[in-house]
Order: sequence, then C-alpha cells, then structure tokens
Amino acid sequence: MAVGLGPLPKLHPVPGFELGIASAGIKRPGRKDVVVMRCAEGSRVAGVTTTNAFCAAPVIVTRERVAGEVRYLLTNTGNANAGTGPDGLANARRTCAALAALTGVGETAVLPFSTGVIGEPLPVEKIEGALQAALDDLDEDHWAEAATGIMTTDTLPKGASRQFQHDGVTVTVTGISKGAGMIRPNMATMLGYIATDAKVAREVLQDLVRDAANKSFNRITIDGDTSTNDCCMLIATGQAALPEITSASGELFAKLKQAVLEVFMEVAQAIVRDGEGATKFVTVQVNGGGNHQECLDVAYAVAHSPLIKTALFASDPNWGRILAAVGYAGVPNLDVSLIDVFLGEVCIASQGGRAASYTEAQGAAVMAREEISIRIELGRGECSETIWTTDLSHEYVKINAEYRT
Repeated sequence: MAVGLGPLPKLHPVPGFELGIASAGIKRPGRKDVVVMRCAEGSRVAGVTTTNAFCAAPVIVTRERVAGEVRYLLTNTGNANAGTGPDGLANARRTCAALAALTGVGETAVLPFSTGVIGEPLPVEKIEGALQAALDDLDEDHWAEAATGIMTTDTLPKGASRQFQHDGVTVTVTGISKGAGMIRPNMATMLGYIATDAKVAREVLQDLVRDAANKSFNRITIDGDTSTNDCCMLIATGQAALPEITSASGELFAKLKQAVLEVFMEVAQAIVRDGEGATKFVTVQVNGGGNHQECLDVAYAVAHSPLIKTALFASDPNWGRILAAVGYAGVPNLDVSLIDVFLGEVCIASQGGRAASYTEAQGAAVMAREEISIRIELGRGECSETIWTTDLSHEYVKINAEYRT
C-alpha cells in the first residue's frame, strides 16, 4: 500500500538522454528487467553510492568509471550481483563489454547497476540477450517505462520532473527512483537517475549531487538496513543552449540547484511512501539541537524504533516509546526538562513528562492519519534536521519473509 503515492506525473524528456527497456526474464519470463540509458556525447555524470563495505560488484565498477567519459548506464533488476566475489566483478564488466560492443563505445564508457537478491550469480547470458532489444527501444520519452523497469518490491513507479526558464531557454530536470525495503541512509537499497540538459562542469555536478542526496535520499529510512547496491546518478547532457555552469554561484546555478533538489526530494520521499507494507508516511523533525549530528541521532532513534513503528501501524499514541527513544539516542548531557514532543500539532510531552493539556483522544486523532509528523524540541541550540520514515506492518514482515520464494 503506497501512502499518498499516485500515478506518475508528467516526466518531461531531457534532450540528450534516452532510455530503453527490455525483458531478460531474470526472475520471471516477460518481465521488463533491463534498462539501458544513453547519454549524449559530451555529457557529464556524477554520483553517490552506498557506504556498505560489502558493496556490490556494479557499484565498484561504477566508482572506477564515473569520472571518465560515460555514454551508457546499464541496469538490471532481479539480481543484485552482491556478495559474489571476483566472479561478480568479472560478470559486471562482461555485461558492460557486451553493451559497448553493440554500441561502438569503450567498455569504460558503460556504468553497470544491479538490484535484487544478494549472493546469487548474475545471469549474464540473459542480460546480454536483452541488450539489443533495449537499444532498439531507446527514446527520450521513455522515463515512465524505465521507472517501471527498475522496480523490485516497489508497488508503483517513482518519478518527478521540473522545468525552468533562463534567458528564454527551457531547462529540464527529470528523475526516477526505485526502492521500498532495505532502506537506510548513506544510501539505501535504492537506485536514482536524475538528468538535466544543463551544461555543468564535473566538479560542480559532483558537489550538486552530493548536496542533493544528503538532503533527500540520505534523509529517508524504512527499516534501518543499508543496502549493498545504492547508487544515485546525476547526468548533465549539456544540450540546453546556455553557458556552462562552472561554479556554484549565479542565477542559473541557483535555478538549477532548486529544480534538482525538488526532483531529488520528490523521488526520495516516494520511496518512503512506497515502503514495504507501509500504511503511514512519517516526518520526524528534531529542532533545537546543539549540532546537526545530535538532531540526526535523535531522529533516527525514533524512526528506527520497532516499538514506535508498530505503534504507528496500530495508530496507538504510545508517547512513552518516543520519550524512551529520545533518551537512548546518545545525546550527551541531555536535559529532559527542556524537551517538548509533538504529535502533529498536539504537544504530548513537556518538561520531562506528559503535557498537562494532552489527552489520549488528541493523540489518537493524529495517529489515525496516513501522514503523521513527530516533532521534538531539544532546547539545546539552533540546529534542526528532518527525516522521513514509515510504520512497521504485518505486510512488511510477510514481504521480506517471502522475498526469495
């Protein structure tokens, strides 16, 4: 059940960026599970990847190649090619080589991405057999089809698009993402592809993708598990008839940054809304921290607590569980008498205990909503952080218990 997530919005084509989808039948016959993306010559590509030490083979290869000339991005679903050792690396490179041979580019101009079950050999022959069909399908207007092609346990495709004008020229930013479980920042079991036709210097593009990811994909969590395969790529094709952005300053950069951040935020939050078994979309905001890290520590303690997440699923305003999580978050010298906690607009705890004005009926009314906010005022300083999470339902357990069957 996707919370507040409907059909895809209009996804504007990005000049110089094409997408093609085909079926390799990796997990089941006929499923569109291979996506090829082609970047115009001269495009710049930057990205951020998982911090998991057991990162997947395609992540390793992508890290090696992303700073060079990139012409193609190759994604398969149904198999993560993670925990596969030297053979996994060889297989990732082999699929890239196969695509390079079909397109006449160098092998290092192809970046591989995989998502699915960990620990199983990549079915290279199946992927190779689908490449020509994916190439034949390449089109600038195939964002929606690609959003479906990269799904695993997702229930709905995820995408967002923005356009803005600068000196009479329309600039487009469009992106898609996938992810529903094993979601934990830095990054998550997610893939994100965002493209723009602006022309951006590589260093500026890398800083932009890092900043946007930190404010979006690195602020979502569903179950606290950091995946082996996370990648988020930002592609600038340079097709818009505007000067190159060579520094993080000026009106054009400001407009682009805002559009990129909006797309990142929308596709990141869509992952939470489609969290495995999710029935609630939850915003956890921590204000008044002495520094940003302690705000994040408190926010994640609340967002990851199984007791809080199950109470959210049951619509039970069990506010004591929130206080307990704040208390064990590890903030040094925490003065609980300064802390206020809110469910939505309702103050549930103040000065170390239940708020005098709070009633169970008020809390229950907030918890019955599909979209809930938990706000914690620490009273220690000026820093704030916001993250987004879900409840924990019976369906989440069922999905993950049966994931390989």
